[in-house]
Amino acid sequence: MRIVRASDYHDMSRKAANIISAQVILKPDSVLGLATGTSPIGAYQQLVEWYRKGDVDFSQVSTYNLDEYRGLTHNDPQSYHYFMRKNFFDDINIDLSRTHVPDGANLDAEAACKAYDRLVAEAGYPDLQLLGIGRNGHIGFNEPDEAFSKGTHCVDLTESTIEANSRLFKNEQDVPRQAYTMGVQTIMRARRIVIIASGGEKADAVWACAYGPVTPEVPASILQLHTDCTLVADAEALRIVDERGL
Repeated sequence: MRIVRASDYHDMSRKAANIISAQVILKPDSVLGLATGTSPIGAYQQLVEWYRKGDVDFSQVSTYNLDEYRGLTHNDPQSYHYFMRKNFFDDINIDLSRTHVPDGANLDAEAACKAYDRLVAEAGYPDLQLLGIGRNGHIGFNEPDEAFSKGTHCVDLTESTIEANSRLFKNEQDVPRQAYTMGVQTIMRARRIVIIASGGEKADAVWACAYGPVTPEVPASILQLHTDCTLVADAEALRIVDERGL
């Protein structure tokens, strides 16, 4: 795992966006795995800025998002499908028919998850997968568990994840308690992975991800085994790593 150091959230976002834009410039028909939440917003904003300058073209790109809340339609303002359009897709020249998010409106979890696995497999898996990291080390909505997950599946969200995501809702009670998420095995099939982290509240998770034992109790720790993984983190997120002289 390579570590790219950033001074703050803005610098982290720019450096992550630089890796993503380079991927698209070198391979215009790239398959991108994308993440939601507050962590990647800055990177998406930077990519939009470069698109508007004519530096990067998304017209041939395909995207596959990590996850979606179970029970929300694509048009629900709290859905991740809506999030991606608002924060990225509507401001670039991507073909919306090439953008994919798990179907949260399909309450048949088994059918919804199998359908999404089929789509991702047919695309050949991402050329580059963007990830954030939760305070408990989760990636996507893969929470700490007794074993690493495989394909797309339905998860019960932990209280810490619900609390962290409540900033995007009017009330914590409005946060859905379940979600569909790509499995860890699917994530690991991406040819390149970029994981981003900002802020002191992520410091423990960042250390465990990069230097702790590989364990499903810290889902992100498996990224140590990936052949092409880059961690882009700011000074606060790397605080424990630096304290331990690693």
